[in-house]
Amino acid sequence: MNKRRRVTTINFSRSIDEDPSPTTTPLPSTSSSSTTERKLLFEKTTVASDGRLRRERGLVALQTLDDHRPTTHGDLPRVADPIYELYSGLDPGDVVDEGDELPRDLRPSDNPLAQWMEDHRQIYLDEILRLEGRGDHTYSHCRRCEQGAAEFRCCDCLGGGELLCASCTKDRHQQLPFHRIQQWTGNTFRRTTLQQMGLRIQLGHWHSRSGKCPLPEPAAGDDFVIVDSLGVHHVGLDYCGCGEGGLRTVQLLRAQIWGATTTNPRTGATFSVLRRFQLLSCESKCSTLEFYQSLARETDNLHFKKDTVRYNEFMRMTREWRNVRMLKRAGRGHVVDGIVQTKPGACALLCPACPHPGKNLPPNWEDAPPELMFIYALFVAIDANFRLKRKDVSTEERDPGLENGWAFICDVKAYMEHVGKHWNYKQERSHCVAHDAVDKPDREARGTASSGIGAVDCARHNMKRPCAVGDLQLGERYINMDYIFFRSIAGSSLTRFVVSYDIACQWHIHLLTRLSYYNDDNLSMDGTGKFITFLVPKFHLPAHIEDCNLKFSFNLTRDVGQTDGEAPERGWADANPLARSTKEMGPGFRREVLDNYFNDVNHKKIIALGYMLRRKVERAVPEMVRTREALADMNESVGPGPVEAWTTMAVAWEADVDAPNPFATIHKDKHVAKVREELAAEAAQREQAGMEDQSAIRGDMHVTELIAMGIQLEQQQRILASDVASTGLHPTDGQRRAMTERTSKLRRKIVAWIDIQTKFFPALAHLREKEDEARRLAASAKHSAIPGVAVPDITLWLPSTIVAEAGGTAVRVELKVVEHEYRLRVGQASEALHEVRRLLLVRTHLYKLKDAHARGVRANTRSNDKITALNEQVKRSAATYRIARAALVHLGRELGRNEWEWTLQELREEDVRGLPQAMFHDPERKKRKKKKSRRKEERPLSWIWMARGEKWNPGDDAAMNEAVRIEWAKTRARALRWQEEVTLLEEEMRRTLQYLRWRSDWWKQQIGRRGLAEGPQLEGETSYALRQAAIQSTLADEFAKEWTGLNELIRRGRAGELVDGAGESDEVAVAAADSDGESEEEDEPILTLPARPINPSYTDEILTM
Repeated sequence: MNKRRRVTTINFSRSIDEDPSPTTTPLPSTSSSSTTERKLLFEKTTVASDGRLRRERGLVALQTLDDHRPTTHGDLPRVADPIYELYSGLDPGDVVDEGDELPRDLRPSDNPLAQWMEDHRQIYLDEILRLEGRGDHTYSHCRRCEQGAAEFRCCDCLGGGELLCASCTKDRHQQLPFHRIQQWTGNTFRRTTLQQMGLRIQLGHWHSRSGKCPLPEPAAGDDFVIVDSLGVHHVGLDYCGCGEGGLRTVQLLRAQIWGATTTNPRTGATFSVLRRFQLLSCESKCSTLEFYQSLARETDNLHFKKDTVRYNEFMRMTREWRNVRMLKRAGRGHVVDGIVQTKPGACALLCPACPHPGKNLPPNWEDAPPELMFIYALFVAIDANFRLKRKDVSTEERDPGLENGWAFICDVKAYMEHVGKHWNYKQERSHCVAHDAVDKPDREARGTASSGIGAVDCARHNMKRPCAVGDLQLGERYINMDYIFFRSIAGSSLTRFVVSYDIACQWHIHLLTRLSYYNDDNLSMDGTGKFITFLVPKFHLPAHIEDCNLKFSFNLTRDVGQTDGEAPERGWADANPLARSTKEMGPGFRREVLDNYFNDVNHKKIIALGYMLRRKVERAVPEMVRTREALADMNESVGPGPVEAWTTMAVAWEADVDAPNPFATIHKDKHVAKVREELAAEAAQREQAGMEDQSAIRGDMHVTELIAMGIQLEQQQRILASDVASTGLHPTDGQRRAMTERTSKLRRKIVAWIDIQTKFFPALAHLREKEDEARRLAASAKHSAIPGVAVPDITLWLPSTIVAEAGGTAVRVELKVVEHEYRLRVGQASEALHEVRRLLLVRTHLYKLKDAHARGVRANTRSNDKITALNEQVKRSAATYRIARAALVHLGRELGRNEWEWTLQELREEDVRGLPQAMFHDPERKKRKKKKSRRKEERPLSWIWMARGEKWNPGDDAAMNEAVRIEWAKTRARALRWQEEVTLLEEEMRRTLQYLRWRSDWWKQQIGRRGLAEGPQLEGETSYALRQAAIQSTLADEFAKEWTGLNELIRRGRAGELVDGAGESDEVAVAAADSDGESEEEDEPILTLPARPINPSYTDEILTM
């Protein structure tokens, strides 16, 4: 083992006085600021790896203000005994492992907040109060001109509070007119302004040396308000009146001031404050009013309410600023009539990693081999957000907006014409589970002009697509989502699309039929040679039925890599805070804010592509190696014959989903309904053949029906007992009435059933008489009334109960009747176990929804109630399983059969738990954590998730091969998905670099397109184009540098030069058993029933693979 020696550093320090006397003079107790000259003796001793010692000593002058002397602290020099600080937890020379994390003693500086609070808080408070006065600037005359009275200081200049006269203050702030000034009145400072001191801002003559105009023209009313990052300022402003400065709006813009109006403006905002607000609105989601009020309070926190009169002007300037900046960044200023000729989506930032023909695809990409065409597919994800709603507070006529489909929000006029034309279209109901987006699309939308937005993202990089966002009026209707989807891919020459949508299983069924029905040129798509794959996002898929889990799974579908389809969900989490302000906006203003935000999000995603793709490759290559080796090991263990047959089956299913599915089971559990159907069919067949035993029929009832009814009554008894117990000690009148009615109804049903049962088994009448006699004797012995029997406690004496007595009764049951109940009990146990698994999956889904979307007490309480109700259903299903299995123990012993034990094992409390979290988590949220502690030991998978089908007989090759085939198919799918992921990542890195270089060349091509003559305008446009070109090329170079070595890693992974686990860091190897602090309750057993009754909610049929 590689060993090394710890290098240990010891610091020694002693504070000594100038006086050589050995005794230390006590610190004076006076409150005056006396200064004592001291020196610090400092010694540093280093123990090197070879054992040698090196010492460094020195005297450092130390000046301490006695009245500000902090309390003694481990990190500060002391006028006391020498201090020795050992910086490691080991003695010099201790040997430690190379890879171990060395311990270190805690130092006070490890908690800087506590250190500040204990030792420095008083100093900070004193200094802040000291700044309220003049401090060291107690002179009376200005030190610059030595003439005027020194009574003015600037709060924003870095001068240490230097006092100047009025004249020097104005001269110093000719180029800093928005600084805040204070005037000394003799005992305190008061606010004043540069305007009050006579400072005037001259526009239009920045080019002249003097900066003055011979004919200055004051602003209208000589009261101009400028909003700046330092506050809202009233300034004296003069325009150029001699003609050299040009238009007044131009004079303001060249001074980097944005005028509120174009005719005699009286309000302006600096470029810096507009830029600051644009960034803050995207990062902190603050509203325009909040930002403006913060500036007003910065100016005057006592009368700031009076400054809101310029709020509307500031809001108008921010809208204009965002619009012009968007056009500028899109290159529209470099083209003749660029603004007028702006095309839909031209101002949207595109994803560099997605395929763009003519920009980042090879010349002959259409001729690529069929097995590689998937790397040129466009992955898109569709979703709706109902938090980004807008109240009905304005109209399109009053607020049409400054843009129309230039970025992400699609053309409003065309979109609303489409919605209005097809408003009465009735979409078909769901054939899957009860999706609200399909069956109940008209969500509550009273008082809103828009109930939310629908959007299309690129599914692999989480960036919004151009013209792919639209308002929703009444929920997530097909007419809205169809338009948004087809508009997002309109005009694309790509041939393959992978579409992710949480209701894709239903939405895609008549999609092309609806497209023909719309008959809209904006939504036209040439279907020749187009291949569209519809899938359901991984997080949403468990809520679908089994058939959807097989046909619409990203995990089982070819050529999708590790795409999960959840891209929009990640983006909504950051966008939702915008709703607080956008819901109050007019339609045009809201669209501008959303376009600006989505462009900002795309920008941040683009500059993070280098890191993001590198991390994905570093994870994908080891996973590719691991899954490939797992598949090879399984192929070797199975043998070439089955592998060849299964491969043919898998390839055929991947080409046609209607072909036999390699992931589906042939031998499925038979539930009660299926068993009853089989028993009824067998009885009918025997009756037609005249072979049915007459003792099995009484009137119009068969014995199998009797037993099935008895099992149902037994279940109702358990439910009634549970509900009665859950009402507590003090039920309400309504609860007592409901329990009484239910009890009476069930008693009548049981009595009627017992009458029929006695006809089949007359000996049971004598058995029940003996039970009554035993109760009578027990009551007479206690001298009490004969007790009745509670309905849940009535013994039904089914065949399983009779045979359990082992001869204790005189009732004899034929084996064929025992077999009837045996088959029904197997079906009941299988159905109950399936229900337990299904409910646990639904519970996991609810936990994920709660973590992702529940905000506030009301939403969390509602989610907890749903989960509690679900836990009760799980508990009841588990109890049903245990009752059925207990009956099978006796029935199986009577019949000599035990094959049911293969799948119906004993169900303990700890076995009733969900799947491990790793099988459900969003891959983007599974962050790798550093190895600070031992990895938490994972709980093994409960047997309930591994029980499938009937027991395999030795001669049943199909059944024996089925489980192996399914596991082999899953192993093959995992290996293929990681192999595809590596291929896709490799192509995405290439596309990213090519797109950035294409974009750089594109900017260079914009130079001179307007045909301007040499001059400042051409110079400015050229400079901006070259700067943007440099930004794109710099990003490409930085990405290429960050990806150095990845191609070699991919090559080695494909060539088999990496073994399982190669290239993984400790972070990846640990696999982070923790999951970003998410709840682990979903895989915990349920040990107790809820304390109160909760109406069970409808749960959908789901299955995970």
